[in-house]
Amino acid sequence: MASSPNLSEPPGTGDTTGGDDRRGTGRVRWRRFALLTVPAVAVTAGLGIALAQGALAASFAVSGQQFKVSAKSLEGEGFAQYGSVDVNAREDLIPVAVTAIKEAKLHSLCQSVVTTLPLIGDISLNLTAGGKDPVEASNLFVDATQLSGDAVFSNIEIGRDASTLDKGPTEAVGMQDLFAQQADTVAISNLHQTAWATNAGTFKLSGLSMGISKGKKECF
Repeated sequence: MASSPNLSEPPGTGDTTGGDDRRGTGRVRWRRFALLTVPAVAVTAGLGIALAQGALAASFAVSGQQFKVSAKSLEGEGFAQYGSVDVNAREDLIPVAVTAIKEAKLHSLCQSVVTTLPLIGDISLNLTAGGKDPVEASNLFVDATQLSGDAVFSNIEIGRDASTLDKGPTEAVGMQDLFAQQADTVAISNLHQTAWATNAGTFKLSGLSMGISKGKKECF
């Protein structure tokens, strides 16, 4: 009786040195396809993990424009700061430093953004508040690229793992192994910062005033 074919060996796994070479070529093409698709899958998976671990900062797609914020002074309780990433509508990744504060008060707040329009030129949007009573914010998150001022911290921890932060808002955590710092309180005078996004649980703007004007008119 003729021997039965070896059913445990899948098609195309035999010797390809002779006979129809298309089987060997097919395997090479599938390997190339896998090598090309693995990086794309890895990037997608990486972004998913980053979202789950808090690596992506703002919960919305940021605009293509940064804005400036200044304040005569800021006092906050429950401070945390760590590196993160914002994403715009084109899905570009933008590195930021997230400053998170449980409860914050800002005096003489100014916010400005300049937009350049065809045929018109520069248009400035300016917002001011807190000239008399301070602006109050809870669970405040600012995704900034620049911050300056005179700062005083109490019980500060510098170099803490970003995934273990516990003094700021509950959501103020970053990715494991990344640098972060936190403090019980923070006080900053002559605050200047440039940011992509701001989030807050509540934002109380006493004495709010907003205006639009031609030309470049910024807070600093």
